[in-house]
Amino acid sequence: MGKRKRMAMKAAEEVQPQAEDVVSDEEGSEKEEELPEGTRFSDDKPKRGKWINKERVLVLGTRGITHRDRHLMVNLHDMMPQSKKEPKMNPKDPLIAINEICEIRNCSKVVFFENKKRKDLYMWLANASRGPSVKFLVENVHTMEELRMTGNCLKGSRPLLSFDPSFAALPQYQLMKELLTQIFSTPNHHPKSQPFIDNVLTFTILDHRIWMRNYQIVEEDGSLAEIGPRLTLNPIKVFEGSFTGACLWSNPEYVSPNKYRRSVMEDAKAKYTDRVAGKHGREMRQPKGTAYTDNDKFGDVFQTIAPEVAQGMAKDVFKRKRE
Repeated sequence: MGKRKRMAMKAAEEVQPQAEDVVSDEEGSEKEEELPEGTRFSDDKPKRGKWINKERVLVLGTRGITHRDRHLMVNLHDMMPQSKKEPKMNPKDPLIAINEICEIRNCSKVVFFENKKRKDLYMWLANASRGPSVKFLVENVHTMEELRMTGNCLKGSRPLLSFDPSFAALPQYQLMKELLTQIFSTPNHHPKSQPFIDNVLTFTILDHRIWMRNYQIVEEDGSLAEIGPRLTLNPIKVFEGSFTGACLWSNPEYVSPNKYRRSVMEDAKAKYTDRVAGKHGREMRQPKGTAYTDNDKFGDVFQTIAPEVAQGMAKDVFKRKRE
């Protein structure tokens, strides 16, 4: 009996610490449950906002545009992540066909380039299918590749639009401001856009023209560096519809390129005619006839003949007499 008691006591001693361990584990788990769960900000995925403004801009041109015009069109397309490209359009097709292309490509705004005589570039900004539309003459074009400025910005970033206070003075400029805002402003939370604002698009009215510049925001203090492209928009007309409709406004200060070139040629022609007339007047003022000639009978005495030219009796003057 004593041996059996000793074995039962040893078994009880082995079971007792295991039970204590179980109790301690249960207490530890209760303590762990009381603590809040640890979280990391890096593990949280940023939630992308809802894309509400679904404006799309169609950028296209006609056949016959020059290389500089094509590079300008590519620069504007790269600046706007909401834009779409389209193959070149036949210049003989009516402009109303652009509205059908916009409907097929699901675009609500249009930037259309057309070139005439491979010299003059015109740009149309229009609200497709409903209007209005504005026609500009593009002057002083300088592309990004041509300028090679020091400024640079992230592709697809949202730009700040800065307008001159003169846009609020007249109704036609207010309409142009609204159209430029809807075309060049990148919609918030666009899939192809970046959540950064690192460049500024400025529109300034000077000499009845709109000067467009693109700058990079270098520092938070407001220092800027130009990126490009550069262009000047000379407004011609504002139409009620999209490429059609009544003319709402016409620029009285606008001079067509053909008329300007004709005036330059007329100025050059006037300079030539003045020069010819002056030459003819000098010839008419010079005295002619024998009335103003000097009839000195001894004038031929002082005329000397060079030995090389002397002929006949005149040679004897230069011969030495033999002694």
